Amino acid sequence: MDYIIGQSRSPAPGQSPSNPGTSAASFGAPAASGASNGALIVDADQRSFMPEVLDASREIPVLVDFWAPWCGPCKQLTPILERVVTAAGGRVKLVKVDIEANAALAAQLAQIGLPIQSIPLVAAFYKGQILDIFQGAQPESEVKRFVESLLKATGGAMPSADILAAANAALQEGKAEQAAGLFSSLLEIEPENPEGWGGMIRALIALDDEEGAQEALAQVPPNLSEHPAITGARAALALHTEGRAAAAALDGLRRDVDAAPDNYDLRFKLASALNGAGHRAEAAQTLLDIIKADRNWNEGAAKAELLRFFEAWGNADPATLPARRKLSSILFS
Repeated sequence: MDYIIGQSRSPAPGQSPSNPGTSAASFGAPAASGASNGALIVDADQRSFMPEVLDASREIPVLVDFWAPWCGPCKQLTPILERVVTAAGGRVKLVKVDIEANAALAAQLAQIGLPIQSIPLVAAFYKGQILDIFQGAQPESEVKRFVESLLKATGGAMPSADILAAANAALQEGKAEQAAGLFSSLLEIEPENPEGWGGMIRALIALDDEEGAQEALAQVPPNLSEHPAITGARAALALHTEGRAAAAALDGLRRDVDAAPDNYDLRFKLASALNGAGHRAEAAQTLLDIIKADRNWNEGAAKAELLRFFEAWGNADPATLPARRKLSSILFS
């Protein structure tokens, strides 16, 4: 990668990469009581550098972002670093150091072979040593490549199956931005992974990035277009688009249905609005009520719509399984 200054290094334990006689763990004082070691994105100073960077790097790679308040490129790079580290799902940590407020720390780093002559500068630490650095603001794609190379070098790169599991878990937990980053990492490794494409589209929908989801859908390889992961994501995007307008009329539809409870056309529209507003269980129940009253209404439109909901939501959605059970109970009673 052309933005890396120097090559990856593997110095002996306890030695700095540029000065074999200097211990990289020799600078910094013990952290003050209460210093956080568990967060993945933190600020550090002279006292907390050792626990937050050197000690933490014995478990996972640590990126140190050296910046200053007056540095314009730093303000561009830091949010990118935060997004990439968040998307890495706990495999790497980011520590931000204001060199203007920590001049003594910067001087100590220079003594062990890391002169901070211009910023932004990002140094990757692992096992208490500096593995690699890059300098200057970089696009997000380059930062991702830097982090992935770092993870591969340190044995922290996750297999595709683990990345997919982490991405799906993040999506289920409502961490859509993190999920999108993980799905993106998966697709860089396996460009024809249908679950990766489907998950990416769903993550973009969760971020309310309809345009991005449409673009992702258009980029799906043609041979994957009918895979269940893709058809489900396509259905989810269609429902999201329809529901956006319908959700705006939700309150009015509720009143209309209360006034005319036997009007199934209104109930059908209410289900769409409820789904668009994120009330999935209630949307499913509204359609189930129609099916229970008249399963053949409008040539089975309520059942067809409910099945479309299931496809769009996915089997793992909390609203899907209970509604499926109720549908089976109605149809086979």
